[in-house]
Amino acid sequence: MELQSLEGQLSNNPYPGRGIIIGKSKDGLFAVMAYFIMGRSENSRNRIFVEDGEGIRTQAFDPAKLSDPSLIIYAPVRVLGNKTIVTNGDQTDTIYEGMDRQQTFEQALRSREFEPDAPNFTPRISGILHIENGGYNYAMSILKSSDGNPASCCRYTFAYENPLNGEGHFIHTYQQDGNPLPSFEGEPKRVAIEGDIDTFAGKIWENLNAQNKVSLFARYIDLASGAYESRIINKNS
Repeated sequence: MELQSLEGQLSNNPYPGRGIIIGKSKDGLFAVMAYFIMGRSENSRNRIFVEDGEGIRTQAFDPAKLSDPSLIIYAPVRVLGNKTIVTNGDQTDTIYEGMDRQQTFEQALRSREFEPDAPNFTPRISGILHIENGGYNYAMSILKSSDGNPASCCRYTFAYENPLNGEGHFIHTYQQDGNPLPSFEGEPKRVAIEGDIDTFAGKIWENLNAQNKVSLFARYIDLASGAYESRIINKNS
């Protein structure tokens, strides 16, 4: 798979939906991750990211305008020991609780499927970063309907051992804008990871569609110490 520009992937797609990027910094010193959300409805756009312990959660920017919290209020990022979990829904908690009981990432997700938001049946995308003794690997998952048919759930897991410096993978919920919204297809996209955390986060935020972007979270984790640095950018502030 050809190494692609993350900026190009974002700027050429007005509505990728929610997206997860995981990889390694160009200098090889940091595990890199990002999660962004977008929205077309007032309810979806009425959100911000806030810190929650070592992770984050979504929160209504204006509580008076919150009409349905079921699929938009959740903890996208949680930390379990040397593992960082990132997802586009409340399956973050499912993975956390399952792995805390010694289940694998894939096993923990067996109890979940795509979101019940007909006719889109939004995929559940998830990622996990595992750092131990300076070593690093990560995995990504997508649970999606069978080409829009909710009678069948298709489950795909992609695992990346000893990731290369300056490279990562990008998975998102929708191929593009549409009605209904077409689910992501294929493997996560191989993308270049460049710069420090501010450069990385800035490039993502600047290239997301200005009308539809809502919030962004980015984190760099030092592979030697496990210490991390994070950034949150909210359109509503």
